[in-house]
Amino acid sequence: MARPKPWEIDDELWALIEPLLPKVERRPDHPGRRRLDDRKVLQGILFVLHTGIQREFLPQELGFGSGMTCWRRLRDWNQAGVWQRLQEILLAKLRGADQLDFSRAAIDTSHVRALRGGPKTGPSPVDRARPGSKHHLICDGRGTPLTVSLTGGNRNDVTQLVPLLRAIPAVCGRRGRPRHRPRRLYADRGYDHDRYRRKVRTLGITPVIARRGQPHGSGLGVHRWVVERGFAGLHGFRHLRIRWEHRDDIHDAFLQLATCLILYRRVRALC
Repeated sequence: MARPKPWEIDDELWALIEPLLPKVERRPDHPGRRRLDDRKVLQGILFVLHTGIQREFLPQELGFGSGMTCWRRLRDWNQAGVWQRLQEILLAKLRGADQLDFSRAAIDTSHVRALRGGPKTGPSPVDRARPGSKHHLICDGRGTPLTVSLTGGNRNDVTQLVPLLRAIPAVCGRRGRPRHRPRRLYADRGYDHDRYRRKVRTLGITPVIARRGQPHGSGLGVHRWVVERGFAGLHGFRHLRIRWEHRDDIHDAFLQLATCLILYRRVRALC
């Protein structure tokens, strides 16, 4: 039996995605060309995400439609909040199976080069001031991504600490109140600021952040390594290793979609 391609969508995943997609009715007076099947277009988007190819070079013989068709659908679905709702559904499934660890979480940032500039880019302090962007990620104690965001490459990591914590969705899946806050948050020296420690405590979270000027060997790496693995999972999608899009919402859409795929893999592993 041939191994399925990574951009092929199985029936279980499509059953989760299809109800979330906005319905587009054809006008009876001017119907125009028949709309390409959403499942095929999504596979074209996943082809770009997995291979790193630019959308204008999407192979037409694979039946995914044009790169512009994929670009427009991705834009519309992201504006409709499809990927955020899918993340909530998948996180709820993981929590229902007792696969989320809210006792602790880890936060970190990764820099990517932005070759075409655009919003949410800036001179990178780690890449000779070339234009770049940052991916900000929070993972639970098992390394499951809870939320991810995009900013300019020159933004200070600590400024995204509280917004990222507030962006964690309320996760259902079990009896009682939804969970959306970890008990402890682990971070490196880039987040060392007493003002932000106080802000984290006001959210009911205990900050465990390394301090500048202290020798290495704090022991936080025992808990923080999960977020490094989270970035390895995100950047396993080749299209996320370099920001090709001028528009920040398109790159963010790819980022959110990749998070959904990582969560779905973890749900499938439970079967």
